[in-house]
Amino acid sequence: MPPRGVKSSKRKRQYEHIKQSYKKRGQSARAEEVAARTVNKQRREAGQTKSSKKSSSRRGTSSPSRRRSRS
Repeated sequence: MPPRGVKSSKRKRQYEHIKQSYKKRGQSARAEEVAARTVNKQRREAGQTKSSKKSSSRRGTSSPSRRRSRS
């Protein structure tokens, strides 16, 4: 079953396709979770969610306190 807010047939097909791909690879335990996360991410990026705010990624950014200066 696709994530709750998914109404379009395109996103439902995408969810099923991702889920089946993971099951073929032998990762059936994570298949539904990964498929749902991927579909939700795509919807968010396309502005198809109620609050489609782009959240900043924590990856790849380092805070100034964690940076080391070269001496």
